[in-house]
Amino acid sequence: MTDTTISPTSPTVVLVHGAFADAGSWAFVTERLISAGVPVVAVVNPLRGISHDAAYVASLINQIPGPVLAVGHSYGGAIITNAVPHTSNVVGLVYVAAFAPDEGEVLGDIVARSTDSVLTTALQEYQFPTDNGSDTATEVRIDPAKFRAVFTADLPQLQSDVYALSQRPIAAGAFAEKSGPAAWKDLPAWAAVGTADTAAGSDVVREMAQRAGADITEIEGSHVIMISQPDAVTQVILKALKSVS
Repeated sequence: MTDTTISPTSPTVVLVHGAFADAGSWAFVTERLISAGVPVVAVVNPLRGISHDAAYVASLINQIPGPVLAVGHSYGGAIITNAVPHTSNVVGLVYVAAFAPDEGEVLGDIVARSTDSVLTTALQEYQFPTDNGSDTATEVRIDPAKFRAVFTADLPQLQSDVYALSQRPIAAGAFAEKSGPAAWKDLPAWAAVGTADTAAGSDVVREMAQRAGADITEIEGSHVIMISQPDAVTQVILKALKSVS
């Protein structure tokens, strides 16, 4: 068994959720990290666009004293990739069923090239008011009737329904915005890849993790392995913590 003993001066783990979810999606992992004595913060990701959300997450990280291990799920992976270059205290990155785009890449294009993802077949469009209050923009959510098939296939139907009916939409523009300089080019990275991820797509998640030079752990499960397999995901985080502590 891997030794994951945590240093008394462990970095703070910052958990960044993805699209169609909220900070509560990290609850089971957060509970395990607290039990292991790890300082942890689960961030509320605004889901309004890559540059906007990355600026918010970078600001929060910069206000945390001491070193930070940044962990992103799904779209949250793109956010830590873009946020961390604007911080000075992050020592490592963990991608959980997550995007790890390179500079200039667009998430919509990444999803489109996946043969595993069926996300685009399940999206519904809605309008939300922009900051000036006089205009609207488009946001998307997953059709609740298709949510389990796309997002949470390894969760019980009732539990999946709860997540489907409380999902947070994401601005459609986030999938068309070019990614900035990639944090994984300068920091060590770890990745947990769900073997049956039909949201982001197991194939492209794995490819991005390999390109980032990440230490990859394959975990049997859907896109939400941090919910369905919290022990396995926590072990990946603890492994990364031990390495950077």
